[in-house]
Amino acid sequence: MTQTETQPRDMPPVARSGSFTLGSDLVVYRLGFGAMQLPGPGVWGPPRDHAEALRVLRRVVDLGINFIDTADSYGPNVSEELIAEALHPYPSHLVIATKGGLVRPGPGLWQSNGRPEHLRQACEGSLKRLKLECIDLYQLHRIDPEVPVEDQIGTLLDLQRAGKIRYIGLSEVSIPDIVRVREMTDIISVQNRYNLVDRRSEEVLDYCEREGIGFIPWRPLAIGNLADEGGLLVQVAKRLNATPVQVALAWLLKRSPVMLPIPGTSRVGHLEENVEAAGLELTEEEYEGLLALTDKP
Repeated sequence: MTQTETQPRDMPPVARSGSFTLGSDLVVYRLGFGAMQLPGPGVWGPPRDHAEALRVLRRVVDLGINFIDTADSYGPNVSEELIAEALHPYPSHLVIATKGGLVRPGPGLWQSNGRPEHLRQACEGSLKRLKLECIDLYQLHRIDPEVPVEDQIGTLLDLQRAGKIRYIGLSEVSIPDIVRVREMTDIISVQNRYNLVDRRSEEVLDYCEREGIGFIPWRPLAIGNLADEGGLLVQVAKRLNATPVQVALAWLLKRSPVMLPIPGTSRVGHLEENVEAAGLELTEEEYEGLLALTDKP
């Protein structure tokens, strides 16, 4: 893999992604880990290989990654339980973000539930499973259209005042959603789907960059048909001795200083490949060329 910088020996490879400060004091490397893929097929039930799931999480920390994203609905509960089993007691520098507000009636099913009683129960459950007294970043997985947003955010504020969550974030929201919630409280992160081939949240990302809010793109590895032989993505990957997916991650990191990709996997080898993307350097021409491959919404 081509490397264009000399990295200090005491810095982990992931440090090449740069760092970002969530809130006032949570300093994280910009390439994190998403724990959605650790449970079984369809994000349901136990992992196919329990021991490998634990190895993945321990390797996350070994590689220097200090930001892990999860949710109570991943499994459900399984992802959080695995994180605690593998990593508790946690390193002091590790930031674990989780989410509440979605329930799982069955495999492949996801439903919003923003009722205050559910959000309180969800947060308490996450605290217990993660073996934490306070969750650094608690994100509302979806704004439930059936529940007044003031009630949903008010519940998170109650939990914050009780010392059970430190910072609040949002997921799958529009700019008006963010503005409305920010009238009630500070927001330090937004987690929307965004990748090289799906940039419908372009304007939300631009807003977050202007406001200094961390933007956590989910499904960051998607490249669609851009990996077709002979295309620009493949050409760039060949120049860098990398894979198309690694180039897509490098493109995300270059796209914005508030971008915090959280590629997930259930295999150690894949995890290590993702981290290598932190050291890739795209030229401006390559970056702009990849940007032009899909039209803005």
